[in-house]
Amino acid sequence: MKIWIDADACPRVIKDIVFRASERLSLRVTLVANTSLSKHNTALIESIVVADGFDKADDYIVENAAVEDLVITADIPLAARVVAKGSIALDPRGELYTEENVGERLSMRDLMMELRSEGVVQGGPSQFSLTDRQRFASSLDRLLTQMLRGKRPV
Repeated sequence: MKIWIDADACPRVIKDIVFRASERLSLRVTLVANTSLSKHNTALIESIVVADGFDKADDYIVENAAVEDLVITADIPLAARVVAKGSIALDPRGELYTEENVGERLSMRDLMMELRSEGVVQGGPSQFSLTDRQRFASSLDRLLTQMLRGKRPV
């Protein structure tokens, strides 16, 4: 089992939570981005910089993540691809993407993009909060416990 992080837009605090879990459970983590990433002092954490271009990091994650892997991403189209492949995807705010909810979330994302482009709605998601960080840490802990026991999250 490995944890993948869509690192371009992932909040630093979320990466730190994942790094601590990695160290505690001896799990490998791979950060994927199309910009350079900081170096890490552990062999458990790997950084991959892909070519600059639309969805290059997403494509790399989808091509390389295995069914038993966990992908951390706020990118709903990437989450949809990961879930369709059979891997597990978790939002940095702690919400598990599932076959049941990812299609709905993708439709809502598309609707909101359309409403923003027409000027009907302004702004984006709310600012990342302490509650979001706590929800993520709790969800990650629960997921990793299930996955390390060989159970698929529900």
